[in-house]
Amino acid sequence: MASTAPPILPISNSQTVPSAAPSSVESQPPIATPAFRAFINQISETVKNGLSQRRPWAELADRSALSKPESISDAAVRIRKNYSYFKVNYLTVATAIVGFSLVTHPFSLVFLLCLLASWLFLYLFRPSDQPIVVLGRTLSDRETLGCLILFSIFVIFLTDVGSVLVSAMMVGVALICAHGAFRAPEDLFLDEQENVATGFLSFLGGAASSAAPVVVAARG
Repeated sequence: MASTAPPILPISNSQTVPSAAPSSVESQPPIATPAFRAFINQISETVKNGLSQRRPWAELADRSALSKPESISDAAVRIRKNYSYFKVNYLTVATAIVGFSLVTHPFSLVFLLCLLASWLFLYLFRPSDQPIVVLGRTLSDRETLGCLILFSIFVIFLTDVGSVLVSAMMVGVALICAHGAFRAPEDLFLDEQENVATGFLSFLGGAASSAAPVVVAARG
């Protein structure tokens, strides 16, 4: 009796096909990129370092040190010396005046925030693999930059934003000049200031130079 051969099972030379790896890491939104976080951290550190250099507010508001300048040239000298000593305090006062003006003009504040967000998230910190598409057309970096410049001109010159900012800064400069002209400088801090004066808000200049590589890396 012939033995029945067992059926031949088909052998498939199946090889595990690895799942297609993503060609690139999924891009993060601009606000979550390391470059943007590094930029915010740099700004925060700069503000902290700058505020640590401010003079005591009681010294700024010392009424016993107020006196009328003898002449315009004397007032100019006082302004220069007081600015060198109180520059961080003066900047804080000017910033508070600008902030108060924007808060009391909410539409200008909204326009300014939209302009700032547009520059940050559509150009400076937008990943290179996330192009901007408008009506099915991909905008190049040059076209994006041109649109942002036009939007900036519209916001600053064709809305109330420009007038609000200019008015607030003029008020701040006037208050700073009035305080600097009527506050008599003291020899004690003048000698000290000769060693610590390093120019116009040097800590802001350092912040700009430190933040520039971060922006360049984000655009790379």
